Amino acid sequence: MRKSIVLTIAIFFAAILHGQSIFSEEQQEIQKTVVNMFEALSNRDSVSLKAHCTTDITLYEYGQIWTIDTLINKAITKNTDADFKRTNSFEFINTEKDKNTAWVTYRLTSVITKNSKQTTIQWLETVVLANQRNHWKVKHLHSTLINRS
Repeated sequence: MRKSIVLTIAIFFAAILHGQSIFSEEQQEIQKTVVNMFEALSNRDSVSLKAHCTTDITLYEYGQIWTIDTLINKAITKNTDADFKRTNSFEFINTEKDKNTAWVTYRLTSVITKNSKQTTIQWLETVVLANQRNHWKVKHLHSTLINRS
């Protein structure tokens, strides 16, 4: 009986620990590039945004293919509301690296205030990053809208 209880407890904790993702420092460094890119969007900072992206970045958004210029136009240039605020939170699912390429999959939740109205948007996204001169940069981003409220 005692062995059964110990085995049950061990299986329980193994299941809990398996469900938690623990990322290496290198993986966290790669993830930080994604966080920084979205922070630049939140701050409406096109210079910083470009610093975290390759010059030939492609973004697959809402069934369209965007360039960095499209993103800047839609998210920064046309976004002139004085009360604009965007807060992002990430749930990283997977981060992999092979030499100079990395892949990151995550859930992104953004709370956006615009025109005195707050909207929460959730996406599932995958990003491909390239290592250029020892700096990770976003090369491709594919976004799937999950929920908008």
